[in-house]
Amino acid sequence: MPRALITGIKGFTGRYLAQELKEAGYRVFGTTHGAEAPGQDNFAVDLGDKQRLTELVAEIQPDVVAHLAAISFVAHGDAAEIYRVNVVGTRNLLEALASLDKKPRAVLVASSANIYGNTRTEVIAETEPAQPANDYGVSKLAMEHVARLWMDKLPIIVTRPFNYTGVGQTENFLLPKIINHYRRKASDIELGNLDVARDFSDVRTVARAYARLLEQAPAGQTFNICSGTAHTLRSVLQMASELAGYEIKVHVNPAFVRANEVHKLMGDGQRLQACIGELPAITLRDTLAWMLQHKDAA
Repeated sequence: MPRALITGIKGFTGRYLAQELKEAGYRVFGTTHGAEAPGQDNFAVDLGDKQRLTELVAEIQPDVVAHLAAISFVAHGDAAEIYRVNVVGTRNLLEALASLDKKPRAVLVASSANIYGNTRTEVIAETEPAQPANDYGVSKLAMEHVARLWMDKLPIIVTRPFNYTGVGQTENFLLPKIINHYRRKASDIELGNLDVARDFSDVRTVARAYARLLEQAPAGQTFNICSGTAHTLRSVLQMASELAGYEIKVHVNPAFVRANEVHKLMGDGQRLQACIGELPAITLRDTLAWMLQHKDAA
């Protein structure tokens, strides 16, 4: 049975990707951190612990690797931790994988569309110059450069997911916050700029894309993961109101309006589609309906 390693397996995306890879016939191993319970084939490890990482990958001998572990919340308050985990942690993992006698046949490194920053381009392709507008975006761009240092030694694939959501995403992310307010039948909600527009995918689509990329193993390439459609926060609220059967009173809190806000992010997914084919189309409305019905993670 081929072996897959997912860093951050207990995270939002990791749980869905683990399911995809198990269904594809892999024995799935994972790394966890902090208070997360490790469990069978899952190991608690700090990405900053180079020696433990090296021992672990030597023990697992993965055929494919998906590196998802990261500080993924843009407004995370500790910039030093963002860089330590996202940049140094990635370097430690790649160094450990490169030290194996039998290298994995595919290593997927999850970056972010945040690296594009406030571009004036309507639809963003992978060739768009990077201009990150916050520490999270800078850390992910730096992580991509680190990954390029190892591309002559490892079959690395870089992904740049745009926003995505689904059951199990924590409430410090915007769409789960909105949906949880509707689920609780809250009368009011505080939000930031209602006119920011985002390209939202369903986490199940993202996990499927990652699984297919690991199968195809297009080493050295970079892919946007996106829907190709942008929705404003206003339109998301409208959809959620229709699904929940009532309208919520919105208060715009100036404290939630970030000075370095990226106003519009919409991706061009043609390169991904050319590589892995069509993915199942799940509309944002369908995703919101699924989230409204199911509180718990997959």
